[in-house]
Amino acid sequence: MLHKIMSFSLVFISLFTVCAQQKDLKDSWLTGLLAEKGEFILQTKDSTVWGCAPIYDDEGKVHVYYSTWAKGEHWLTDSKIGHAVADQPEGPYKKMGIIMKGRKGKWDAHTIHNPNISRVDGKYVMLYIGNDTLKQDNWRIKAKAANTQRVGMAISDSPYGPWKRFDKPVIDVATDSLAWDGYCTVNPSFMKHPNGEYWIYYRAWDRRNDDRRKTGVAMSKSLEGPYVKYKDNPVIDFPEKGGQTEDPYMFYYNGKFHCLIRDMGNYDWLSGLYLESEDGLHWSAYQRSHHKGSHYFDVCEKCRYERVQVLWKDGHPEYLFNAIMRGNRENCGAVLKIDLSKLKD
Repeated sequence: MLHKIMSFSLVFISLFTVCAQQKDLKDSWLTGLLAEKGEFILQTKDSTVWGCAPIYDDEGKVHVYYSTWAKGEHWLTDSKIGHAVADQPEGPYKKMGIIMKGRKGKWDAHTIHNPNISRVDGKYVMLYIGNDTLKQDNWRIKAKAANTQRVGMAISDSPYGPWKRFDKPVIDVATDSLAWDGYCTVNPSFMKHPNGEYWIYYRAWDRRNDDRRKTGVAMSKSLEGPYVKYKDNPVIDFPEKGGQTEDPYMFYYNGKFHCLIRDMGNYDWLSGLYLESEDGLHWSAYQRSHHKGSHYFDVCEKCRYERVQVLWKDGHPEYLFNAIMRGNRENCGAVLKIDLSKLKD
């Protein structure tokens, strides 16, 4: 009986702790700046749109690079990168077509996915995921091709292309298959460090050890690399919280490093998390970056709202661009205004 009472007490304490964690999630400086309602973009009925990466050109037009695949296809095998242009972030957008797809016989032969766009040294730099499904592992039942994912880079002088791609991934898996990033490297975020270096953050899936998704970083003295992985990777992981994170978006602003990242069970699976750092390597406890999608958009309570990217204007964050899940799998992009006038000194 005593054993049962103790077991019940431990369960009760665990549940109480989880509830307390959910109740105590604090808003970050960003949360209160977000508009109450957002706008859908790039809606379509015959294909899926996911992972929208925005940037302004020199004429003030908004360019969005997005993942897309036809109905009936799968992102892990069939995704491509599309390009759309608008006069304002909310649209309407003119789709310019597919600008990047798999290259037969290359490391990125099949899926091209989850773009991240930056303006660096006068050039447009796109990071993305590519894979070659012919090299997939078959020891897992689900997502067999996940192990073939790598981070790639493409560079252009113009937002309209052409894009220079490379014969090797910019961030490859570790040579040791049992390392934390020995399975795959995905979901990159680029940053030009204040010290002049080029940093790429990436997410890996430690499937051969604790099966957790973790974030690391690699640095280079030149834009095209080679990028050297930080010796103390991973830099973001919360095993003590029980949940995981993915889709990091990193930026340097007002003298600090900032991270917007998807919550995978630390709080509610549907909100965005925010972390900050003094050096880009050692990160704070998480706060809320944004609420779940149904807080801002007319979608279901459990509709996923993720892959956050930021549209910058004159050195300041202006909009969040996310992917959002909608009914009938008509997923699309979603934009949310950031009102910096609400920011307190």
